[in-house]
Amino acid sequence: MKSELIEKLSLLSTGAFGLVAALAWNDAIQAIFKSIFGDRSSIAAMLSYAIVVTIAAVLITLWISKAAEKAKTTDFRTLLRRKKQEVEIAKVEQKIAKEEAKK
Repeated sequence: MKSELIEKLSLLSTGAFGLVAALAWNDAIQAIFKSIFGDRSSIAAMLSYAIVVTIAAVLITLWISKAAEKAKTTDFRTLLRRKKQEVEIAKVEQKIAKEEAKK
């Protein structure tokens, strides 16, 4: 029960900080657009803002997903190497034990 509560609080606080960061970026990007397009709230300016933000969000999400997948693959490969080393060590230990048993 306690670990579930901590996990939920962790997820909730992470989401809250993510929302705060998104709002901060939203304000910053809107300020950049205002400096480029002026202080117009036209449909064209709003649509171009929405399109640019959507494209950026998709590209960043793809980049993060690829980085996460690469990290998982690297972790898996490292785990495989360790397992192979353990198997090789076990084989050597068995070989040594057999040779000592013959003596």
